[in-house]
Amino acid sequence: MEDLKSQLAQVIRGYHQKGWSPATSTNYSFRLPTNSNVIVVSKSGIDKSLFSENDFMEVDMQGNALAAYEGIRPSAETLIHCKLYQLFPEMMCIVHSHSVYSVLQSMKNQTSVELSGYEVLKGFEGIKTHETTVQVPIFDNTQDMPAFANVLEEDKVRLTVPAFIMRQHGTYAWGKNLFEAKRHLETAEYLFEVDWKFSEKSV
Repeated sequence: MEDLKSQLAQVIRGYHQKGWSPATSTNYSFRLPTNSNVIVVSKSGIDKSLFSENDFMEVDMQGNALAAYEGIRPSAETLIHCKLYQLFPEMMCIVHSHSVYSVLQSMKNQTSVELSGYEVLKGFEGIKTHETTVQVPIFDNTQDMPAFANVLEEDKVRLTVPAFIMRQHGTYAWGKNLFEAKRHLETAEYLFEVDWKFSEKSV
């Protein structure tokens, strides 16, 4: 577990340098290989440029802090992580970004970002060729996390790739391990940026 904390903390600091995780924004988690009912999640209010393995805490699958962490506040969006792990039990890691291009895409598109023909689409698990089209869903942002978790459950059929955008907020991505979750987020963010710049050039 300590190795996973250290590896994810390094990723978080790297995403801050990319501009994907400004200030104290964004949240991250993984599940314990030995106990999938425990979620290790980033604490709230931590400067992501300084994030370390000591800035995680443990919660149960309902988002409640375990006894050793009582009084410490997890990310406000912990329930999103809980719901994603419930919907996709094989997934073990979730990463998040507040990138410029995911926000811009969500302001231009109503329900999803349609991506076609890009080689990097193969970065999404299960995509074997660039000759395909994927829809990355967009969900309206809200501060009501139980309500948002319900939306994810009701609209699971829309989650055909392991990523979605919260409108004017950022991207969530997940995978069976940190490597896969990281690949899915970076695939999504690269495609959002390329697609946006191409669209702007075509106008």
